[in-house]
Amino acid sequence: MRADRLVATVLLLQQRGRVTAADLAVELEVSVPTARRDLEALSSSGVPVYPQPGRGGGWQLVGGARTDLSGLSAAEAQALFLLLGPSAGGSPETRAALRKLLRALPATFRDEAEAAAGTTLVDRAGWGGVERERPVLVDTLQAAVVRRRRVRLTYADARGRTSERLVEPWGVVDKDETWYVVAGTDRGRRTFRVDRVVDAEVTAETFERPSDLVLDEAWRETVGAMEERRSRTSATVLVDERFVFVLRDHFGRHCSVVGSEPDGRARVEVAAPTALDLARTLAGWGGRLEVVRPASVRAELARIGSELVASYG
Repeated sequence: MRADRLVATVLLLQQRGRVTAADLAVELEVSVPTARRDLEALSSSGVPVYPQPGRGGGWQLVGGARTDLSGLSAAEAQALFLLLGPSAGGSPETRAALRKLLRALPATFRDEAEAAAGTTLVDRAGWGGVERERPVLVDTLQAAVVRRRRVRLTYADARGRTSERLVEPWGVVDKDETWYVVAGTDRGRRTFRVDRVVDAEVTAETFERPSDLVLDEAWRETVGAMEERRSRTSATVLVDERFVFVLRDHFGRHCSVVGSEPDGRARVEVAAPTALDLARTLAGWGGRLEVVRPASVRAELARIGSELVASYG
């Protein structure tokens, strides 16, 4: 969790006075770019962390090495707790870390720092939806990543068929409340949805994480491949310009305005994995939307319409 890393980064800077992004990456078991981004986030938020140029440089917490947080100004303490505040409702360990960090502040800063931590709340449930619970297996997989232990997964594919795989977990990712584990396998790098993991057994076997692995870069490649699969079929539709934002909400990045019609309607390109996926999403628009092409989507809409007429007259 990023909040844990930010706390650890500040405390490490206080202990050593100066560290490089490479030093921090080793200590926190993250990539060098991730460590550098954490340092930059602290600096840009007002915490007095600055890069030191030249040979033997690195990042330094201005004021020198300390064993507590008394060197932070009131504004700097508030900035730090604004960053960490959304994690206050997380795990017991995170809440304990925040309490200890708060106690390390000068008494005159504590009230405002505590208030800053409570200014931001992250509500992951959409309107009309429910908040998804963090899968229990995430903690197991995170521990395996940190300890670099191979894991025997019992995994179910999209059709519910299960198989057993021995993997090297390199990192876990939370994307829109769906968790994934990026892992090495005998067939190369693979990404598994945690909610499809039936069982995960952490073994005593250790592994070496690839030295050139940067988790966020690997994840961007995975997202790119997934998005390509999600946009294999495209359709051109005509819709009143007032409702383009609704289409964008439905299709996200797979929705783009490509022109306009004399009658004021927008010409929009939308995409999904299959013609049926497109038809299912567009059918609810009824006559408010016209599908120009392709014929396969129009045929699926006609079939869905016939089924509805047959069922409801």
